[in-house]
Amino acid sequence: MTHSVAIVTGAAGDIGRAIARRLGDDHDVVLLADIDSEAADKAALEIGDSTRFVPIACDVTDAKSVAELAAAAAARGVVRTLVNNAGAARAVSLHETTPEIWRADNALNLEAAFLCFRAVEDMLKESRGSVVNIASVNGMNVFGHPAYSVAKAGLLHLTRLIAVEYGKFGIRSNAVAPGTVRTQAWEARAAVNPQVFEEARRWYPLQRIVNPDDVANAVHFLAGSMAAAISGVCLPVDCGLTAGQAELARTFSQSSHY
Repeated sequence: MTHSVAIVTGAAGDIGRAIARRLGDDHDVVLLADIDSEAADKAALEIGDSTRFVPIACDVTDAKSVAELAAAAAARGVVRTLVNNAGAARAVSLHETTPEIWRADNALNLEAAFLCFRAVEDMLKESRGSVVNIASVNGMNVFGHPAYSVAKAGLLHLTRLIAVEYGKFGIRSNAVAPGTVRTQAWEARAAVNPQVFEEARRWYPLQRIVNPDDVANAVHFLAGSMAAAISGVCLPVDCGLTAGQAELARTFSQSSHY
């Protein structure tokens, strides 16, 4: 019997690790791909069974490295799920964005997803599998980090392109767009500013920010049989942020005059 394989890129981070752990519920093997091989090793050990959760060093912006990732997956079974999670944001404003930052952010947050998909598309056809791209609310609205945001907007369109062009092969393609996620990076900010979470949560209708398991559960749903008829969509996992902001609504209603 052929083993089902899931690939999670950027798997050494909090979100990637949570996704890998969750996909282990219904995949035989989960490859934890990350440019930081030591961090990937540590993440795999934290999750558990080393025969099922396999760390692999991969630079997702490099086609040769991605080809090696695809070969490692093929050696273990057939890819049923590809999660393009690797990403990072650099300059906060457009004014601070250099051409180098623009290209680097697009390479990591957009082009890498294209490279990874093309590398495993034949296996996804064989398994009639699923692609889940980790986008961001930044790709839906303007919240800063312009190069990252433009790349994530492009990733949403790539998601739809795959859904439309490859649907005839049974491949589904969807995206998850997280809002602020409580990761180690945010914990570091909280160490400097203990009020950072309190300041952030007032913009979210659910009065909290997202945690990595929230993202992982959404990915697991979209990748699984319960979402068999869902393709080409973006699912915000943002505690209501993109639905609207009560704080702003109250401000406008109090200041409006008719």
